[in-house]
Amino acid sequence: MKMTVPLLDLQAQFAPMREDILREVTRVIDSQRFILGPDVEALEKDIAPYCGATYAIGCANGTDALFLALLAHGIGQGDPVITTPYTFFATAGAISRIGARPVFVDIDPKTFNLDPNQLEKVLRVTPGAKAILPVHLYGGAADLDPICKLAAECGVPVIEDAAQAIGSEYKGRRVGAIGSIGCFSFFPSKNLGGFGDGGLLTTNDKALADKLMALRVHGTTGVYMHEWVGINSRLDALQAAILRIKLRHLDAWTEGRRRNADLYRELLNDGPVQTPAPAHYQTRHIYNQFVIRAKDRDKLKSYLGQQGIGTAIYYPLSLHLQNCFAYLGYRTGDFPESEKASQETLALPIYAELTREQVESVSQSIRAFYQ
Repeated sequence: MKMTVPLLDLQAQFAPMREDILREVTRVIDSQRFILGPDVEALEKDIAPYCGATYAIGCANGTDALFLALLAHGIGQGDPVITTPYTFFATAGAISRIGARPVFVDIDPKTFNLDPNQLEKVLRVTPGAKAILPVHLYGGAADLDPICKLAAECGVPVIEDAAQAIGSEYKGRRVGAIGSIGCFSFFPSKNLGGFGDGGLLTTNDKALADKLMALRVHGTTGVYMHEWVGINSRLDALQAAILRIKLRHLDAWTEGRRRNADLYRELLNDGPVQTPAPAHYQTRHIYNQFVIRAKDRDKLKSYLGQQGIGTAIYYPLSLHLQNCFAYLGYRTGDFPESEKASQETLALPIYAELTREQVESVSQSIRAFYQ
């Protein structure tokens, strides 16, 4: 008998919190204060220490968080910004949208994150680089020490794309508070997801925090006074109230994901697919996704779907091969590890509410496909 296992089950997550969330939503509606205000301020106060940062600044979404971070550092037309080609589109999209030029660095095949050894080579041939933007993909930290060292030698900031990595740790330190600015997303499918879009920036620099708070409201520093040209990117009070409730459960959800990841590795050990383990420096991987490498990946995905098992491909085409970035001049073969990952990776269900029986069913189905 088939056991249906969805890729994500937000209904199961929501059910235990339903009354608490409805009570908070009703309170905000009754207050008639919907944009920024005390609920957003309270979330920022709660979440900054959770992320190991001094300051947290809410914004409209994770994409805007990246854009605002670049804007705060004065990055603009034609400026080279170094990042990874194996990530969600928003990372390079924010760079392009601000007028800067994405410069790609291949990934470490074991972690799927920007490879510091390759970064050093790219920096040598990229005069005038203005920032380095590593991604903590799938909830695992990028190798920040060598990245930050190279950035310091070049005199450029490190902007952390931590959209998939809230609570993740690098050598015991929370990501998002190690570079100059951390960028987070509260998209509903994230480990800490809202009931719509939402984003956050973190920093330990008061001047940057003040600037980011202004930039998210058109660069406003006083009533109709504008120090900079910013954007309209405000977190709303309903999302903040919901996120404050969900934040209380985040560590338990993370431990559930970590437990399920360990179980997958146990059940698939020495099997037909690769189940990458965290690197030694990824001291707390939060598993926004649990990703395997598989031969005949697309056929496996189709087979699992027929068994009622949800999966997803993150990501099927490396960014340097996307049509919209053809102007950068990259070609097939320029980033072989990123290209290989796009052909082999498959995300399995990993949410905390999964039962052991569901994880076993997924693992058994994977083994059955290769028999």
